[in-house]
Amino acid sequence: MTRTLQLALATYRPRKAVPGQGLFDPSVTRMRVWPTDLDLYRHVNNGVYLQCMDVGRSNFLADLGSFTALNEKHWYPVVAAQTIKYRRSLTLGQRFELTTTVLGWDARVVYLEQSFSRNGEHVARGVVAGRFLGRGGERVAAPDVVALITGAPVESPALPDDVAAWARAVDVAAR
Repeated sequence: MTRTLQLALATYRPRKAVPGQGLFDPSVTRMRVWPTDLDLYRHVNNGVYLQCMDVGRSNFLADLGSFTALNEKHWYPVVAAQTIKYRRSLTLGQRFELTTTVLGWDARVVYLEQSFSRNGEHVARGVVAGRFLGRGGERVAAPDVVALITGAPVESPALPDDVAAWARAVDVAAR
């Protein structure tokens, strides 16, 4: 419940835009592990990582100052697919950072990397294929979202090979 409230705040009362923040600049969200984040083994539950990633993506959009433009179009983000690999555990009270970075996009989705770290040490890495929907649930092309956020059409960089292979494997990549 704690992360759901945090996401609501990040979405409906977003933090201020970061002056000069670009689409490919990393967005950092700092958090702490709360008792409600823990599972029976006393480390962060795997589902909580995904909730933290939701918060990080909202903060990424806020850092870009894009909420107003997205809201005017009635466009909102949804997750089409995601994967995560855990390397270390997070436990009660630990502070950690979640860094969100755009990797690229195709005609359908935007690909993001979301990396968790604690004291500079890698904890977990998530890859997200996100898309945007409009009023009535109509799909919005990823290049249109990027153009809205950046103010002009931008060409996507090539996706890392592992991300491109994953996107094809989970059938989320543009055909």
